[in-house]
Amino acid sequence: MRRAILAALAALLLSGGAAAAENYPSHPITVIVPFSAGGPSDAMMRILAERMKLRLGETILIENVTGAGGSLGVGRTVRSAPDGYTIGFGHLGTNVANGAIYKLGYDLVADLEPVVLLPSNPMIIVSKNAVPAKSLKELLEWLKSRPVPAAAGTAGAGSGSHIAGLYFENVTGIKLQYVPYRGTGPALNDLVAGQIDIIVDQLSNSINQVRAGTIRGYAVTDSRRAEQAADIPTVDEAGLPGFHMTLWSGLWVPKGTPKEIVAKLNAAAVEALSDPAVRKQLENLGLQMTPLDQLSPEALGNWQKAEIAKWWPMIKAANVKVE
Repeated sequence: MRRAILAALAALLLSGGAAAAENYPSHPITVIVPFSAGGPSDAMMRILAERMKLRLGETILIENVTGAGGSLGVGRTVRSAPDGYTIGFGHLGTNVANGAIYKLGYDLVADLEPVVLLPSNPMIIVSKNAVPAKSLKELLEWLKSRPVPAAAGTAGAGSGSHIAGLYFENVTGIKLQYVPYRGTGPALNDLVAGQIDIIVDQLSNSINQVRAGTIRGYAVTDSRRAEQAADIPTVDEAGLPGFHMTLWSGLWVPKGTPKEIVAKLNAAAVEALSDPAVRKQLENLGLQMTPLDQLSPEALGNWQKAEIAKWWPMIKAANVKVE
């Protein structure tokens, strides 16, 4: 009798879960962006959310949860109900690097379900206008000649800008003094104001200020020039060959979210990324679109694991400490 009751309860729960997935979504969805409003991650997600809501038929709200290099926002996603109504935006910093830096209290792979790999962002080396260097080679000479390390803005320990800074140190042998912010949006504001010296920043975050002449751009961290910044040389052309790094992003949901709901979210994101108007907006930010064969949840999961294997040894060797 007891077994029969338990079996009946299990069947009821399964049918209830199936019904919830079938009716999903039935009220607004929240996307947690683990950085400040106005930054590149926030800008990308707001563009995608506007298009995804047409497929899903519900409003998508953006909640900016900042702090600890984005780990607080990811933690909020992990602890949310696995019902598809809380989605986490993340990137190389939040969903790879933080695992090598912070005692997270959650597992970046085991406690999240991947949804989709989003467009990537090459980095760009930028400085305040008061820096005398006019080329990357001159910038490297200026950095080497300083009696104290230059102040480099980051979005916090383990953020994409911080990883790029560590990589820059490894390649050039030049030490930097990191100044952490709650996002690269506020860091860029201080660069424009001359409060810090440089940022190895996301192209989408800095390109408009470079175009406006309020900061100086030296090179993009890719083997080919960015379409939306064709006048800016690559690091290979500018004198720092091999300093290649792109900051990729993705969407995740809490572990245990029904596969049917993950599939609906993936379909909405893929449809948004295929929309010519959305693509134009994202490309105008300097973003590189994800290849069509890399848009499945499985592709994001495999990519995240490969990036952990690539970056964790470098981060741990740098003995990064949370300030």
